[in-house]
Amino acid sequence: MWRRPHGIARGEPPRRPGVPAGMPPTPRTDRASAPPRRRLLRAMLAMAAAALVPATAGADSIPVTSASLATRDGEVLLSADFALSLTPALEEALDKGIPLYFTIDFELARTRFLWFAQKVAQWSITYRVSYSTLTRQYRVASGPLGQAFESLDDVERFIGRVASRPVARADELSTGSRYEAAVRMKLDVNQLPKPFQVNALASREWQLASDWHRFTFTP
Repeated sequence: MWRRPHGIARGEPPRRPGVPAGMPPTPRTDRASAPPRRRLLRAMLAMAAAALVPATAGADSIPVTSASLATRDGEVLLSADFALSLTPALEEALDKGIPLYFTIDFELARTRFLWFAQKVAQWSITYRVSYSTLTRQYRVASGPLGQAFESLDDVERFIGRVASRPVARADELSTGSRYEAAVRMKLDVNQLPKPFQVNALASREWQLASDWHRFTFTP
């Protein structure tokens, strides 16, 4: 025959183990009762992560249409074409007087059997593109040299074409050996004003770059 435990009055619910007599039971906590601030922080972090996805998704936004190497007069010459097309956000930045910097990088490495490729040459050039509201002309400069253009289409064609640029000495390469070349173009966001660098991290329209375009070359 069941008997009521000593110390518990009739009609009183049984106490959980470890709860002293006369003390109210401790309320249960679960995820539903978690502080709202913590749930809000998780939501903000998720939104921030989602906002960065488009910026990295469009990495290859400057297609490389052609690239080749040739030797002439003791030099290795690079020719390449990029289908450069500025986004509306970049065009607006130029109109507001913000200069843009585009860099073309080139690397040449000798392939070695069962070993890492040996880099033998590298070359790069940076173009500074600006717009003058006074003359209504675009200016493209590389170092102290500059050239004016009437339209943005002309600027894109000029920057997007590499025509027989010396990138290495021919006597530095071994005749008959196989080399791997790589070329790319990118908008250098590190040279933008600080507020625009933030935009470049969060917006696809500021992520203008090509992947490394690789091809082989045998002198």
